[in-house]
Amino acid sequence: MDETTDPFEYFFDRPWSDGLPVVTPTAERIEWMLSGTSREPDESLGGVPPAHNEATVEGVAQHAVMAGCRPDYLPALLGAVEAMLIEEFNINGLQGTMGPGGPMIIFNGPYAMKIGLHGGSGCFGPGFRANATIGRAIRLILMNLGGGLPGISDMSCFGSPVKYTFCIRENEEMSPWHPLAVDRGFSGGDDVVTLYPAEQPRQAFDDSSAEPDGLLTTIASAMSSMGMSNSYMRQNMVVAISPDHSAVFKRAGLSRDEVKQILFEKARLPLKLMKLGGRYHGGGKVDWPDWVDLNDDESMVPMIHVPEDIILLVAGGRPGPHSTVVPAWNKSSQTVSLRYRTD
Repeated sequence: MDETTDPFEYFFDRPWSDGLPVVTPTAERIEWMLSGTSREPDESLGGVPPAHNEATVEGVAQHAVMAGCRPDYLPALLGAVEAMLIEEFNINGLQGTMGPGGPMIIFNGPYAMKIGLHGGSGCFGPGFRANATIGRAIRLILMNLGGGLPGISDMSCFGSPVKYTFCIRENEEMSPWHPLAVDRGFSGGDDVVTLYPAEQPRQAFDDSSAEPDGLLTTIASAMSSMGMSNSYMRQNMVVAISPDHSAVFKRAGLSRDEVKQILFEKARLPLKLMKLGGRYHGGGKVDWPDWVDLNDDESMVPMIHVPEDIILLVAGGRPGPHSTVVPAWNKSSQTVSLRYRTD
């Protein structure tokens, strides 16, 4: 790129941008970004499917610059890339799907708080640099190193806003329960990143229920839809409870596991409805538990096969009588969690 070229237009003229302007990754800026980690620049994190170009620490730093990250974000971003490349997450399938899926990145631990990752009011939206740029760097890596280009290898029919950036921190400070990371097998003070194969969020609005049963019925209804793949195959589902809603459960003395158990029992649809359309209509392939009686139209089909499949966390802020349900993309992609390095 010569000095007469407008750097913003230069990147737009090539398939290296997500459609928004990027920060030009000069040698000086990449060196500045690398100051955020003690890891060697040539250390490889692995190949990024489907193109399988190698993600080195320096390559990740280059995309961190492009996305607008600060150097202290780099350890968290490196952790997210490492988690994304765990085989069970199946980023290759998520890259090429016709569906609207993308990686949802959830952080726990003191380092995420230190660098300003946000889990409070507006955490799924704009205005928070760490959330926006770490998630955006992941997308740029998926496009530039992974070759996940719309209409070429990314065959998503509609795409989704989650493909731009979908990165939050759990609101541990306002949660009545232990952090999500503990549910995932880590200690409470660990720095953990969780990668979830997400579709777009769905609201569960309830400003009237003062008792758990009504509120959980509302949330379970948002979890139940013929139009999502959770209806037809076993997989996780993220349920992000707002602080106001979680306070209802706290007053009732409900544990995290008890909330998941009730949602598992309530988030169901009658077989007679499922037979009218969707994948089941015409004898399509379904992956339902054996206890669903296909000869009984009144049998209830679960959206969640076991309570442990619910990824329950607290996020958002006050005031707000809202919770959020995030359906999963496909059972071939499993949720993964990783304790990441902060040096």
